[in-house]
Amino acid sequence: MAKPEWLRVRARGTRQYDEVAEMLKKLDLHTVCDEASCPNRMECYSRRTATFMILGSVCTRDCTFCDVRKGLAPQALDPAEPLHVAQAAAALGLKHVVITSVTRDDLPDGGAGHFADTIRAVRGQLSHATIEVLIPDFRGDRDALGMVAAAGPDVINHNVETVPRLYPEVRPMADYGRSLALLAAVKEIDPGIHTKSGIMLGLGETDAEVEEVLGALREARCDFLTIGQYLAPSASHHPVAAYIHPDRFAALGELGKSMGFAHVASGPLVRSSYHAEQALNL
Repeated sequence: MAKPEWLRVRARGTRQYDEVAEMLKKLDLHTVCDEASCPNRMECYSRRTATFMILGSVCTRDCTFCDVRKGLAPQALDPAEPLHVAQAAAALGLKHVVITSVTRDDLPDGGAGHFADTIRAVRGQLSHATIEVLIPDFRGDRDALGMVAAAGPDVINHNVETVPRLYPEVRPMADYGRSLALLAAVKEIDPGIHTKSGIMLGLGETDAEVEEVLGALREARCDFLTIGQYLAPSASHHPVAAYIHPDRFAALGELGKSMGFAHVASGPLVRSSYHAEQALNL
């Protein structure tokens, strides 16, 4: 199935891109931009921004849509990583810092303590920046979630990714209800933290199923929503079932706003952290 014109990204290197890539290499940092083969990487690096990916580069989950490396024995945590993320964010002059991670089911707290350390390190370097974390589900551990919330991020993001019917194929080690419960629990722990989630289209979902997910996210008091097109990283990943027309994304964006989401980003190339600062009007 050939990609439609609206999904074609014109890649062009820039001096800023090279500078960001070199700095990340020097600090031994990973980004989801690189590890997940994001189509917006060239643009974001050229704008001197990036989404930091902590807890190593190997994920313990086997989601079939994701290009991040998978394995049962990921790397040991790097104690210098929180400081290096903070130093990189400061060097880039970021006003909004986005931090995500692989899933680390091998760690007792799922990596929550490392998230908290990274948030605090960034606050130490950039006291006026806002911080967004895109977290795994911590296997439903509320204490782990509380550890992250206590560090004071402005936004906690956790993506549901797809409709519940497709979880056995797309996210076999995840649980839709657990993800919704995590988002709801953030508001119970600290109502002042903004919550965010995202869903991909083109995996085989129906329009009705997508709208049901949006309703469930609002019931969980989710504030911000992203909707983007799924693009298979390779032939061995979950196949693209359909390329969704931009008009459908626009309609879902309007539906989300009418349902009460404070901010909705909906479009073929939208990703969780793409222009994430806009949700906070930065």
